[in-house]
Amino acid sequence: MGELIMVGDRVLIASEEGERKTSAGLVLPASVAEKERVRAGRVVSVGPGYVTPNPEFSEDEMWSQNKAAIRYLPLQARPGDFAFFLRKEAIEIDFEGKSYLIIPHSAILALHRSHADEILENLGNLDDFDNLDDASS
Repeated sequence: MGELIMVGDRVLIASEEGERKTSAGLVLPASVAEKERVRAGRVVSVGPGYVTPNPEFSEDEMWSQNKAAIRYLPLQARPGDFAFFLRKEAIEIDFEGKSYLIIPHSAILALHRSHADEILENLGNLDDFDNLDDASS
């Protein structure tokens, strides 16, 4: 099929489902998890953000560069984050045989982002250092 693109302030989440273990080692069935107010899952995709007016846009200045009338304020959640969110705000969808939840960004209570993710992001910058070494040779 195609790509699923989130719009506005929406977040696509792969929910944790099924049985879970408590800290005491008890196995909780999925039916118990459905009754909880807060759910958790991995962020798969995020929308462009909240729409805000662009203060640099002016219809009077036709000679200025083509500037959009709106801007997007980016969301705090990023793909790969682990999100805790309000269950009642979630909308369940099936896409290409997998089950996902779409929630508004405002329904997210907390995010967990591992430091390993940030280190992996910065690894791409190391290629720039290798290029500097080649240029100085």
